[in-house]
Amino acid sequence: MTKNKLFINFFTTFALLKYKLINAAYLNMNLLRTKLSRYTEPQKAKALGIYPYFREIESDQDTEVIINGKKVLMFGSNAYLGLTNHPKVKEAAIEAIKKYGSGCAGSRFLNGTLDIHVKLEERLADLVGKEEAMSFSTGFQVNEGVLSCITGREDFIVWDETNHASIIEGIRLSFSNKLKYRHNDMESLEKQLQKCEPDKVKLIVTDGVFSMEGDVANLPEIVRLAKKYNANVMVDEAHGIGVFGKQGRGTCDHFGVSQDIDLIMGTFSKSLASIGGFIASDKDTINYLRHHARTYIFSASCTPASVAAANAALDIMLSEPDRIDNLWKLTHYALEGFKQIGCEIGHTSTPIIPLFIRDNNLTFTIVRELFDAGIFVNPVVSPAVASQDTLIRFSLMATHTINQLDYALDTIRKIFKQHELI
Repeated sequence: MTKNKLFINFFTTFALLKYKLINAAYLNMNLLRTKLSRYTEPQKAKALGIYPYFREIESDQDTEVIINGKKVLMFGSNAYLGLTNHPKVKEAAIEAIKKYGSGCAGSRFLNGTLDIHVKLEERLADLVGKEEAMSFSTGFQVNEGVLSCITGREDFIVWDETNHASIIEGIRLSFSNKLKYRHNDMESLEKQLQKCEPDKVKLIVTDGVFSMEGDVANLPEIVRLAKKYNANVMVDEAHGIGVFGKQGRGTCDHFGVSQDIDLIMGTFSKSLASIGGFIASDKDTINYLRHHARTYIFSASCTPASVAAANAALDIMLSEPDRIDNLWKLTHYALEGFKQIGCEIGHTSTPIIPLFIRDNNLTFTIVRELFDAGIFVNPVVSPAVASQDTLIRFSLMATHTINQLDYALDTIRKIFKQHELI
């Protein structure tokens, strides 16, 4: 065979192989798109005019917001103290940008640690009664980063079945043994602790306030069981800080068990009017996490504006206790109002009030009708909850007025009655 024929055969074989590889990649791409295109639930809800997500807010996050040029009452926010548009919080963020710029251009581990990060962490550790704290760029990253690395293969993580998704995701990434107990069921928790090997680490993880249904963890009993079985405890205070405890220090402070809780987690995106999160514990634990939590080491650090805003919000929370007092007055008023209407609100005792609908499409329909009547609330449907447990999440801010709440209660009463829910 001549050199020319060998070259032609080689070129032809190479071209054919290249074609097959490109064609295979194209087919694989189509397989992926074909698979993903089968998910059509959002399109169905949009076709019915009841799709409730990604509503564009054109104003600040206050008790009233503007959507599509229309004012609606906001009862879907986590800004429990109503500080997201506070002049001092906004000014602090602006001044931080002027001094430090818009971002840190790196992780905390390398070039992204600012003096204001450290100062805020010192204050947060003091707030929850721990030796040290470390801040992350989001609250989700705290739980994911901490729980994925803090225990080993032979250890145990024991967790409440309705914990926040960030906790569940962190546990999923852990190599430890995972044991789930029934929601806030202390008998179930003890049975799971009894399955753990006595000489291995056992970490109980729970929300302080459960974010969807607004009930509170039985921390005194959890602490008692932790001591009985030589276990450690981590509490997510995302919805507890700014709401419970002295000066808003959280559910651990409220129950007087802060010193018995090994790790306390919190976020900036609720009462602290910003974005970010933190974990607080003893010095040895924080030292370990600083050098092992991958969502901390490999993520850009919290922006200067976010840190400064959270710090300013913390100042206000500690110095203006009337805000928390008013939040609780509104909470008691709303809880009593919903009970009088006849709404099913579960076991909540907090500013998070679930209004059970127990039907996905009906939940979407009622959210839409409430929005048309000037009330913004959030739907919680499967798979976030079981399909028979779908609900509307109604949440309060300290800056709401009784008149606003009365309008919401009356409107909800009328719409629920139309759908024979009351």
